[in-house]
Amino acid sequence: MPFTANRQFKKNPRLFVKAQGMHYWTDEGRQVLDAVAGLWCVNAGHNRPKIVQAIQQQAAEMDYAPPFQMAHPKAFELADKVAKLTPAGLNKVFFTNSGSESVETALKMALAYHKVRGEGTRTRLIGRERGYHGVNFGGISVGGMVANRKQFGAMVSGVDHIVHTHDPKRNAFSMGQPEHGAELADDLERLVALHDASTIAAVIVEPVAGSTGVLVPPKGYLNRLREICDKHGILLIFDEVITGWGRTGNPFGAQTFGVTPDIIVMAKGLSNGAVPMGGVAVKQHIHDAFMNGPEHLIEFFHGYTYSSHPLACAAALGTLETYADEGLLTRAGELSAYFAQAVHGLRGEPNVIDIRNIGLVAGIELSPIAGSPAKRAFDIFLDCYEKGVLIRTTGDTLALSPPLIIERSHIDQIIDTVRGAIRRHAA
Repeated sequence: MPFTANRQFKKNPRLFVKAQGMHYWTDEGRQVLDAVAGLWCVNAGHNRPKIVQAIQQQAAEMDYAPPFQMAHPKAFELADKVAKLTPAGLNKVFFTNSGSESVETALKMALAYHKVRGEGTRTRLIGRERGYHGVNFGGISVGGMVANRKQFGAMVSGVDHIVHTHDPKRNAFSMGQPEHGAELADDLERLVALHDASTIAAVIVEPVAGSTGVLVPPKGYLNRLREICDKHGILLIFDEVITGWGRTGNPFGAQTFGVTPDIIVMAKGLSNGAVPMGGVAVKQHIHDAFMNGPEHLIEFFHGYTYSSHPLACAAALGTLETYADEGLLTRAGELSAYFAQAVHGLRGEPNVIDIRNIGLVAGIELSPIAGSPAKRAFDIFLDCYEKGVLIRTTGDTLALSPPLIIERSHIDQIIDTVRGAIRRHAA
């Protein structure tokens, strides 16, 4: 099983058999409140009618269409709708099947873009420590989560990393963006000096580093990264697999933080998790750089059998319609103050050493048990599950990212359940 303690799980399996709205139901018939939107992806809640109907209708009409040299109308309809929601200028979209594939696609686009422009020396990719960019080789290479890398050898060559932004000494218990740390972006200048700008193709970061424990960017940090990339002709890629589709109070985190990248990576909430799908949005000039040479030749040698799959496109169109009907892409902004106050109400509870939040996502960091890293958080995860709330853990951080349809009563239930579990595992 993926990212699972397999032996522990199979001794006492946790099985879901039904989902609706904010809840799952187990094979034992217990109702469990979903405080993590499935896996950061079910932003509109479970089993939404327009998404279900769209998938059913598409399956009955056409199950599959080849994406190589052929297409189907919903792919173009979806691309147009996505381009209306991305930051201004990111108006060309390439569809994939996951966040991992979207990252690989974006990295290949960056490398190929420089090559077709005559700057083929730009082959180096820069990630960030503690970054998560999926699990394919490109993604774990630019990623910076140690456990995701150390079993798999030497990684892709020509990759380096800037420092992460986690600074608990100055920023612990910040509400929203921390005040300190914009200068950490200047570490990119160190790598430019080390490698020379003429060798660097792109920098990839998550606006909010989610899987490593919800690290919110310090004020001015992303702006500074943008300035440095512009100065040296480096493409800036935002991995918005988690922050995309309303999580921070806007369609994309780039809009929340007021910084526009050259490329945006998306997945998860694009199709509400109903059918696997991802995408990459790029600026017009990146697209246009490839459109040269004889028209009968392929311009970009990349793609997947299931790129813009008809069922995935249908699910995504139903998802975007649901978001629009219910104002879900901005709802996190409306609830963020209440959510922040509730989450920060856990300050002072046993072993809570930091709390981080933005929009409708939060990380509650716990002091580890000596000699047993991650066990305290895992025990609290199991406790919450038994008490009817599903949370996530990463290391010794508890992560919350509920569906955007959440009500205040659900927030109260989540925080009360987490508080009780923290207290029960205080020793």
